[in-house]
Amino acid sequence: MSDLTRETTVAFVSLGCAKNLVDSEKMLGQLAEAGCSLTNDETDADVIVINTCGFLDASRREAVEVIEEAVARKKSGSCSRVVVAGCLVQRDREQLLDDVKGIDAIVGVNNRDDVVRAVLTNHATGSPGKTGTRGKGKGHRKSSRHKSPDVYLSDYHPFVQLDFARLRLTPRHYTYLRISEGCNQKCTFCTIPSIRGAMHCKPPQVILAEARELVSDGAVEISLIGQDTSSYGEEFDSGGDLADLLRGLNAIDGIGWIRLMYVYPTVMTDRIIDAIADCDRVVNYVDMPLQHINDRMLKAMHRRVTRSETESLIKKISTRIPGVALRTTLIAGFPGETDAEFEELVTFVRETEFDAMGVFPYSLEPDTPAGRMKEQIPDDIKEDRTDTLMRVQQEVAFRLADGMRDRRMRVLIDHVGDDGIAVGRHQGQAPSVDSVTIVAEGAALKAGDFADVRCTGRRDYDLLATPTSVPLSVMGQA
Repeated sequence: MSDLTRETTVAFVSLGCAKNLVDSEKMLGQLAEAGCSLTNDETDADVIVINTCGFLDASRREAVEVIEEAVARKKSGSCSRVVVAGCLVQRDREQLLDDVKGIDAIVGVNNRDDVVRAVLTNHATGSPGKTGTRGKGKGHRKSSRHKSPDVYLSDYHPFVQLDFARLRLTPRHYTYLRISEGCNQKCTFCTIPSIRGAMHCKPPQVILAEARELVSDGAVEISLIGQDTSSYGEEFDSGGDLADLLRGLNAIDGIGWIRLMYVYPTVMTDRIIDAIADCDRVVNYVDMPLQHINDRMLKAMHRRVTRSETESLIKKISTRIPGVALRTTLIAGFPGETDAEFEELVTFVRETEFDAMGVFPYSLEPDTPAGRMKEQIPDDIKEDRTDTLMRVQQEVAFRLADGMRDRRMRVLIDHVGDDGIAVGRHQGQAPSVDSVTIVAEGAALKAGDFADVRCTGRRDYDLLATPTSVPLSVMGQA
């Protein structure tokens, strides 16, 4: 690689979900191994890399704004090269390059391992080099002075990329472990299959090896992620499903908590439920996006589940996993949603009492079946319905939090301030997306400690607590 320079400082911006974060961490690890210096200060960077999200219109707008800011820095002489990676590249390459002039290289989700070449090739000298084109790419030049960007973009791989040797962006004590890539569910509103392709799973032995590496790097909480984690193992001829994987991870010394995210209701089997209940390191927490509850809406979304089946599943999970925290995500204003169907959803939320819930106004994605449906709901109505659902959930969340007063629980400490106030989470609080537990008199604690606390009240969604014992060892005693 004689056309590369290694005396390069890189600023990296990671946008989007936890799955995108894992990609960012892997790319950062590759850049560090290649000898790049990494910085959080874009004003000090030779190259700025933006790993984008392309899932919703709002996320695409955010990504374009960040890219435009980076390009403006390059034009002002603050940096010499801008590289854009991730879902937005995979989905809208041509539109992106039309909208934003000055991008020097683009890297699709299947070309993550090309990030070093995309960053380093001739960025300093401006001299021509070998083409960076991959698959469908058409780029031919290697200089930020040239108009045509380097393109690293190919079709979907029949396997999931491995995630060893990541430079993690999360605090040392918690992390995400991707177990699969892509999705086979074909929900009518979702662009994931067009971006990430069909579902492919990492072999269990690879996942266990990655988990051990993460533990050796200080992680005590591991959240399992994928577009559809509950379908894990369906493609394996020799068997092995999510339940088997949970039991295998549960046997790894050093893991304190294992958290399950992004399960799909139609494939949330009895075996998975039993594994959560049986495994002492698997927290009693289920993140299960439901999207709606009305049968007609569920059919229009192609969710392949009914209200009755959903309610039976929730009851089963709550019965067989005592004390389980259930998180869900809903869509408000899906095409054709009537006032009565929306009110049915509101009543369901009020009566079910989810421990945590997110709501998204329906985002019209033109290349999806739902985007071509008639009876699109006006934006103001979608926003009103979103606000209504969140107000109802706020009432539920505050009531549940009030019921936690005087309860003793174990928390994982995420941060301790100079004032001695610690911020942590109990088993029902996932990092980044849920509320937290604020621990007074926590000066003796440190990030990564497990501690027993007593809940003393709440501050809005967050719980307040005080320690009841000395910090616990992080090594599997949570």
